[in-house]
Amino acid sequence: MIRLDAATVLLQWATGGLLFGWYTNRNRDIGPGYAKLLRLVYATLAIAAVVCGVRYGVVPVREIAAGSLVIAAIATYRKSTPRRDLVAPSLGVVGLIAAGIVAANDAGSSDVAVSLARVLVGAAFLGSVSDAMLLGHWYLVQPGMPRRLINELITVVIWIWPAEMLVLLLPTGMISVLNGSIDDGWNGVLGWFWLASAVVTGVLVVVTRAALKERSYSAVMAATGLMYLAILTAFCTDIVGRALLA
Repeated sequence: MIRLDAATVLLQWATGGLLFGWYTNRNRDIGPGYAKLLRLVYATLAIAAVVCGVRYGVVPVREIAAGSLVIAAIATYRKSTPRRDLVAPSLGVVGLIAAGIVAANDAGSSDVAVSLARVLVGAAFLGSVSDAMLLGHWYLVQPGMPRRLINELITVVIWIWPAEMLVLLLPTGMISVLNGSIDDGWNGVLGWFWLASAVVTGVLVVVTRAALKERSYSAVMAATGLMYLAILTAFCTDIVGRALLA
């Protein structure tokens, strides 16, 4: 049976995005507009998370944490410090931990640690990939930014990608879908679709880092285009995997 908790996915996205927004701008190498953009985008996603949670199944701690994340992001919209930038994603992590525990209990699983790992690693995965694309676009606004900023973020994605694969393969994991022990309802097609998405995501991110070795400014734009594709495959990797294992 395929199930997906939209509220948790949206909170993952918002939490991971704000966390890596802090990471990239921790030394204030980027103009304030970039931080404002991220706070606005991810606060909106967190609002949607609250709405979905209330509509489709309340997890009280998750909804309170998501609402608090929105307040923290809006409170720092105009001006913030690196330390204050960590408040909103920290609140999101609290909500994700609650969601992971509830998901494990609802599935009748005794392995809460695996459920938590999938939720938290997934948040980092979705957030870092999304921020890499947004940061690439920001070079159009602030072309003098150091190239190391996007290189650092792409490197983070490369390190998180195998962790994302690992937590989804942990038993009972995607291996059970691929060998037919878990029926995906599509004669195994969704399991292979997940595997293809996961592999392509890794390839795209590695190619992106290679593109950034070129000295021309167009390399950043090429990297941004590749990250657009990586967002699609990354979301398929996380969402399809967790939906099949829910």
